[in-house]
Amino acid sequence: METTTKTKTKTARELAETYFTAWEAGDFDTMRGLLADDVDFVGALGTAQGTEEALAGLKGLGRVLERIDVKARVAEGDEVITWFELCTSIAPPAPTANWMHVEDGRISRIRVTFDPRGLLAGLGKPS
Repeated sequence: METTTKTKTKTARELAETYFTAWEAGDFDTMRGLLADDVDFVGALGTAQGTEEALAGLKGLGRVLERIDVKARVAEGDEVITWFELCTSIAPPAPTANWMHVEDGRISRIRVTFDPRGLLAGLGKPS
């Protein structure tokens, strides 16, 4: 008898959980596998088109990232909103909302909003 293995596709919520866990750990190889090739990112500190640009931005912020303190995560179908405190070595924790849209088992759109003034001051940039 032949045995087949079916790979379970992660839900949007599971993708979001894995994304934040990988980012906090600096595991950008895992993150690369979660993002669609044409991922579209828009946030308070910039925009990115495609996996490599998105990862470059996340790596940049990752240099000062201490932890991601998730307060709530709400998922409905292919949409996930994660509310968290972005804790860095250069600024007070920043309350942050992150919305993700998933298509074909990968994160295709990300929108992030928070008050960037603390981070900008910590980076030595005018707000």
